[in-house]
Amino acid sequence: MADEIINEGRRQFLGATALVLSGTITGATAMTNSPAAAADYRRNPFTLVYEGAITKNEPGKVNIQPVTYKLNGLDIAANVYTPAGYDPSQKYPAIVLAHPNGGVKEQTTGLYAQRLAEQGFITITADAAYQGGSGGEPRNVDKPALRIEDIHGMADFITHYPGVDTGRLGLFGICGGGGYSLAAAKTDKRFRSIATLSMFNSGRVRRNGYNDSQLATIQERLRQASDARAREVAGRSIPVRTHEMTGGNVLYAGDADMTDEQIAALPFDLYRQGYEYYWRTHAHPGSTFKYTMSSLLDLMRWDATDQIELINVPLLMMAGSKADSLYMTKDAFPKATGTTDKELFLIEGATHIETYWVPKYVDAAMGKLTPFFGRTLGSRPS
Repeated sequence: MADEIINEGRRQFLGATALVLSGTITGATAMTNSPAAAADYRRNPFTLVYEGAITKNEPGKVNIQPVTYKLNGLDIAANVYTPAGYDPSQKYPAIVLAHPNGGVKEQTTGLYAQRLAEQGFITITADAAYQGGSGGEPRNVDKPALRIEDIHGMADFITHYPGVDTGRLGLFGICGGGGYSLAAAKTDKRFRSIATLSMFNSGRVRRNGYNDSQLATIQERLRQASDARAREVAGRSIPVRTHEMTGGNVLYAGDADMTDEQIAALPFDLYRQGYEYYWRTHAHPGSTFKYTMSSLLDLMRWDATDQIELINVPLLMMAGSKADSLYMTKDAFPKATGTTDKELFLIEGATHIETYWVPKYVDAAMGKLTPFFGRTLGSRPS
């Protein structure tokens, strides 16, 4: 399955929400002010697409181990990073990393997993079930319960990995993975601390639109999702509405091939720079922004901030000071009333996507993550 997906080819991006938004602003600025060198997955034996990625395992250095494990009957594809001088007879703190919506483990969570391993942590990042190199049909189901279960599953696996101290487990989620990490940490008390970066509240955005720009069409979009589920179940043709794409009896959202002019006209930095990141500079064939239209039935009734007062461990939330997604982190942070050990850190000058890869912003994030996890988990083997 993983090999088939790696060879699948073209990534898809944005779709229903982006197409609704396109054209509302013209003459947009360039997608990013910081040029990126392309990172070709075909040139890396582990198909990693971030700069400075591991190309081979060497004794005494940070190493990567591709692994697979079962989760609810599905094969999950993951990468485990071990620190320099890793000795499985010792006990190390470990960190689970949850990737952005539409992302895969070879992109930004791989970068941060490698950087955290350089600081002495064992780290794991896995492709979500039904996505990337992991199993599950139909492809690209994207439901909160499944994404949260993915996080629990990574914890299941890594706590039995040689050398991991089960009492020193942390959680770090990026973008959509940040929202799902908040949800997982509410009840999974194996996690001793949690950090998020550029947190994206998938339920709020799918329900209300980005920056709450689609409140007027909630009922219409719920009807589209309901029709899509009916089509999947019945296996019969249902008329395809505007912005929907077909895949047999499965309808997809977020499946759009847009020109550079259309992308430049999108009103939000997240979408413009996201297109550049996922389609240009850090493209990976397992990464796609399409998701089953029926997933919206689950997404639109969910919210990352529901009951996050149940989080009672140290919490670090980070976001770019110029990110147009910052409103989601600022909304969530005060609702986490169950812990007094919490911090909201703004990465000065960064937009949402720039926190994924721009070296100075990654360094700024690591400058907070390293002492945070060092304090809450301990950074050296015991």
